[in-house]
Amino acid sequence: MKAPYLTPDAIKAFIRQALQEDVADGDHSSLASIPADATNQAKLLVKAEGILAGVELAGYIFAEVDPALKLELRMKDGDSMKPGDIAFTVHGKAQSILTAERLVLNCMQRMSGIATYTQSIVQLIEGTGARLLDTRKTTPNFRMMEKWAVLIGGGTNHRFGLYDMIMLKDNHVDYAGGIRQAIEATHRYLEKLGRKLKIEVETRNLDEVRQALETGGIDRIMLDNFEVNKLREAVELIGGRYETEASGGITEQTIRAVAETGVNFISVGALTHSNRSLDLSLKAF
Repeated sequence: MKAPYLTPDAIKAFIRQALQEDVADGDHSSLASIPADATNQAKLLVKAEGILAGVELAGYIFAEVDPALKLELRMKDGDSMKPGDIAFTVHGKAQSILTAERLVLNCMQRMSGIATYTQSIVQLIEGTGARLLDTRKTTPNFRMMEKWAVLIGGGTNHRFGLYDMIMLKDNHVDYAGGIRQAIEATHRYLEKLGRKLKIEVETRNLDEVRQALETGGIDRIMLDNFEVNKLREAVELIGGRYETEASGGITEQTIRAVAETGVNFISVGALTHSNRSLDLSLKAF
């Protein structure tokens, strides 16, 4: 697996929940119209250009629906695809193929759209040294697959959830009474729990950057909605003491200039919340 959240148990739990949502007590259309012993085959037909994602997941889905189904791969996750390509074929019980069809397509279309958009943004900052991050702006109960798609597209995952990293955002800072108070309270909390989590603090201006530097005890400073000239100034001020992350209001038109300021990371919520699914279909043959 490519990320700690992509465990067999987590993937299986997702598939079972999704099948319960879609199939519940039975795929009655298939059960009613197709003989129980009928076998057939289908191909995953590509109908759009982009980056293919979700092939490995499709294998898990078919296996969960019916372990006897046979999958023959012709393409893999991360491959460039074009209309007319066949990603894989599946052979076996016709009822099983039909039951798995929609979940496979829903996941692969969404994941391929994310992977494709991610790769296009990664290419915009190529050679700068900056790494593209996703965010928690994901679809509820589908975050694992969306973040997996970002990896397939060449991006980097930020924290998976609220539990695996501490990010002191503007509201945390304001509610705590300031950056120093928020950081110091965080250290007391972690010490009490006996936990070690990376700490990132969001800053909104150069004065807050200075406060974060004076307080210390952090791993990364987020520079939120900084203009490019201020961003460059902040990176110079931090001077490599902590990782830096640019965030907020970054577009395809501005991301190259942001990357060239020397920031280590650029987080873009649009990777998972503002892109289209790519057209794929499962066709009998």
